Amino acid sequence: MISPLFSHLLIPYIIAMFLAITMGGSGTAPAFSAAYGANVIKKSLIPGLFGIMVFLGAIIAGKGTATTVGKDLLAPEMMSFTVVSIILFSVTIALLIANLFGIPQSTSQATVLSVTAVALYFNDLNTDKLFMEILPTWFILPIGSFFISLFIGKYIYRPMRKRGYTLPRAQNENLKPVWNGLLVLMSLYVAFTIGANNVANAAGPIASMTANELNISIDENFIIIMILSTLIVAPSFGIGSSIFGHKIVKNTGKEIVLFGKFEAVIIAFVSASLLLLASITKGIPSSLVQLNVAAILGIGVAKLGAKNIFKKTAVKKFFLMWVIAPIIAFSLSLFLTYLADQYGYL
Repeated sequence: MISPLFSHLLIPYIIAMFLAITMGGSGTAPAFSAAYGANVIKKSLIPGLFGIMVFLGAIIAGKGTATTVGKDLLAPEMMSFTVVSIILFSVTIALLIANLFGIPQSTSQATVLSVTAVALYFNDLNTDKLFMEILPTWFILPIGSFFISLFIGKYIYRPMRKRGYTLPRAQNENLKPVWNGLLVLMSLYVAFTIGANNVANAAGPIASMTANELNISIDENFIIIMILSTLIVAPSFGIGSSIFGHKIVKNTGKEIVLFGKFEAVIIAFVSASLLLLASITKGIPSSLVQLNVAAILGIGVAKLGAKNIFKKTAVKKFFLMWVIAPIIAFSLSLFLTYLADQYGYL
């Protein structure tokens, strides 16, 4: 017979798994759009590879961001069954809308704003963490990704191309396996950083809620519970990749700019390294999707010029959805928290 406590915890865990499925769909783009856009990897292999690397990233390097989402923005004792269900449900709906439009979305921004809505309602928001660390990082990292990629595209890629080092065709056929292998390696590296950063969006609140419901010390047992939560949440990323990933990978990898393997390596390395830096230094939930697209834009501007890149329809859709989806998560979370409070569920 199922215990009442298990039944009580089951609903938010199911929501967390569904959120992870939507995150898997959105996160597939920054991981494998470069390799797919360069025609290096088959789409049928992407979900499995993505799921494995996300799991490893979450277990090895996911502690910092899980702590931020689960404890630092909102007091962990506030992470009740109802609050966590509201937070995760709101983020899920926002990301589901973005996935249906085929637009890669920032899970971290939607999650942070969903938690922020609840914290504001109860006047318990850690404003220093939000305004002094998280928000500046959201602006600085994509700008850095764009300009680093632009610089490499102009001053490293072009000279190498003139000398024939980046050409995979007849005059440099021997380098083709090297670039193929390096690009796949970079895609796996990106997926690892997604695990280090984005799994925490579901696992962090779940860990705090589980500690509260079991009436155990959050500070002493948070890491253990976070790992157990990750074991449940992380595999769902691979499921989401298989359901939503192809359309989003196609939009990002094929519709913005056609790029070669050397450029794809740049895109993957720059975006993933910046995200991993945010994850392991300050535990900042950040948008790999935006870092990846910023790197693609930087390479695109280096190749085709700013005018030709920014007028593309896909780019406009990305910017629009990046604004709308976090607002949806914030508004829905705030509204549901108000309803729950009014009807005595908090």
